[in-house]
Amino acid sequence: MPEPDRHLLSPGGGGGLHRDGLKGWPDLWVLPGKPRHARAAAMAPPDCAPDQTLAFSDELLLRILACLPEPHLTAAASLVCKRWMRLSGRLRLRLVVRDWAFVTHRLPYRFPNLAVLDLFPASIAAPAAPFRASPVLTCGAVSLTLDPSADPPLGACRFLADDVLDRGLAVVAARFPNLRRLSATAAAESGGLMDIAGGCATLQELELHRCTDLALRPVSAFAHLQILRIVAASSPLYGTGEDGGVTDIGLTILAHGCKRLVKLELVGCEGSYDGIAAVGRCCAMLEELTIADHKMDGGWLAALAFCGNLKTLRLQGCGRIDDDPGPAEHLGACLTLESLQLHHCQLRDRRALHALFLVCEGARELLVQNCWGLEDDMFALAGLCRRIKFLSLEGCSLLTTRGVESIVTSWNDLQSLEVVGCNKIKDEEITPALSELFSNLKELKWRPDNKSLLAASLSGTGMGKKGRVFFKRV
Repeated sequence: MPEPDRHLLSPGGGGGLHRDGLKGWPDLWVLPGKPRHARAAAMAPPDCAPDQTLAFSDELLLRILACLPEPHLTAAASLVCKRWMRLSGRLRLRLVVRDWAFVTHRLPYRFPNLAVLDLFPASIAAPAAPFRASPVLTCGAVSLTLDPSADPPLGACRFLADDVLDRGLAVVAARFPNLRRLSATAAAESGGLMDIAGGCATLQELELHRCTDLALRPVSAFAHLQILRIVAASSPLYGTGEDGGVTDIGLTILAHGCKRLVKLELVGCEGSYDGIAAVGRCCAMLEELTIADHKMDGGWLAALAFCGNLKTLRLQGCGRIDDDPGPAEHLGACLTLESLQLHHCQLRDRRALHALFLVCEGARELLVQNCWGLEDDMFALAGLCRRIKFLSLEGCSLLTTRGVESIVTSWNDLQSLEVVGCNKIKDEEITPALSELFSNLKELKWRPDNKSLLAASLSGTGMGKKGRVFFKRV
C-alpha cells in the first residue's frame, strides 16, 4: 500500500485535514472508541439526510420494533436497512421456509429466535429445469411447480434426499433450542429427528409428513411432546411402495413412545382395532383425536372405548366410517366425550353411522359440516345422543325441516342450534312445536338458504338469546 501524502495529514499543510485524502481510510474519521453505527453515520454521503435511529441502541430499537403489529409492518421494517433487517429477524417467531438451502446457510443468522418453524414446503424438490410457463399446483399453503417434460407431469411429489433432510434438521436442532412447533418431512432412517429430540427439549408440537412405520421410531425420544400430527405416506402422492404408510405397527410405536399426548391427528393412516386400542391404553392424557381420510380395517370404532379421557372426536374427509363395526354390544362407549365433529364425510352407511352414535352417545356437541348422504332417516340415528346441548348443521342439502324437527324436539337439554346452507329446510314448514323450541334456546342461527326470512324477522325480538345478560355502557 503506498504511503499517504504527508502534507494531507499534517496540521499545517494545505489548510488542514483534507477529506479527499482519506478516501482509503474511512475509519480515521471517527475516534477509535465509537460504536459501529456511529462509523456508519460518519461514512454516510453528505447530501443524504442523517438517520436519526442510528443514535438508538439495539435494545431500544428492538423495543420500538416489537410494538409493530405482525406480520406486515415488521416485514416492511426489515427493508429499511441492514440493521433493521437484522433486528426485525430477532423478533420473528414464526416462519414458513420454501428453500432448503436457506435452512442450512442463512436461517440461524437471519431468524435466531424462532419458536414455530414449517419446513415441509422446502423439502419438496423443484423441477430440475422449469420452463418459463410452468404450471403451479397449489394445495393449502403448499405450491408445487410442475414439470411439463416429466411423464406424467402431475405425478408423485419429488422430495429431497434423506441425507439432505437430515443435515437441515441437524442445523435446526443445534441453533434453535427453544423451538416449540415443527413441521417437517420424515425420512426412512431419520437421524435428523433424533437430533431434534436431543436439541429441542421444549418442543411440544410436531407435524410429520410422508410417515411410515419405520419413520415413527424416533418419535419416542420427544419427552415433552403434547400435539402430534401424522400424515401417512401414500403411493399416489409420495411415490412409495405398497408397504408404505402407517399401520398398526406404527400406531403401537407411537402409543408407547408418546404417553403425554393431548392432541393426535392421523391423516391417511391404515391400521385397525389393535392400533387404536394401543393409543387409547397408553396415551391416558389424550383429549382430542382427529382421523382424516383413513384407510383402517373394519372394527376400529370399538377401540375408541379405550380412550378414557377423550373429549373431542373429529372425522374429516373420510370416504367411509367403518366397514364392519361388529355387534352393538361389543362397541362400548366414550364416557368422557363432549364433542363429535363430522367434516366432509360420506354418511351413506347406516350400520356404520349407528355404531358411531352408539360409541359417542354421551356427546354434548354435534357438528355436521358438508357431509354427503345425510338424509332424514340417517339423521334420525343421532337421537341416540340424548345429551346434546349444541347442534350445528351446515351444508346438509338432503335434510328437511321435518327430519330436523323430529330430532331436536326430543332433546330436552338442547340450548344452541345452528342451521346454515341446508336448502331443503324451509321457513314456511316451521311448526308451532319448532317455534316454541326456538323461543327457549339460548343461541339460534337460522340461515338454511338465501331466501330465509326468519333471521330478519327475529331481529330485535330477543328470541334465541334467552338467558343472555346484556350490558349497556352509560
